[in-house]
Amino acid sequence: MPADKKKERKGDATPVVLKGIYIFPNGDKYDGEYTNKEDGTIIRNGPGSHFTSEGVVYHGDWKDDKMTGKGRLEHPSGAIYEGDFVNNQFHGTGRYTWPNGSFYEGPFVENRLEGEGEFTDTDSQVWAGTFRYKAAPSLRFKLRL
Repeated sequence: MPADKKKERKGDATPVVLKGIYIFPNGDKYDGEYTNKEDGTIIRNGPGSHFTSEGVVYHGDWKDDKMTGKGRLEHPSGAIYEGDFVNNQFHGTGRYTWPNGSFYEGPFVENRLEGEGEFTDTDSQVWAGTFRYKAAPSLRFKLRL
């Protein structure tokens, strides 16, 4: 019986959170908090920044090696998402800005625009309504007088 209790305790032990810079074999770089697996690999947990060799940058929260929590994802094209992430996906409230400067603010579900939100075009005109992935059947133009 005592051996079983030790195994349970070992499995329930909270991993030690470390902070540092890690360079991946493909050239990507991570700077932030992480934990180590038994085999020595790192698991990103907590706040950190990831820089890919292709120029994609993520600053934000990590959980179990996935972008989860609040964060900002920047693409080399100039596109930016800032908001909630769950399991590496835009999920929750956020703002997606296209390279041309237009942007959408509102809810996202699994990387899709979903729900009541607003789209602001390159002329700063605001369109509000219900978004369903790539469609927005009930958009209304918002007058700013």
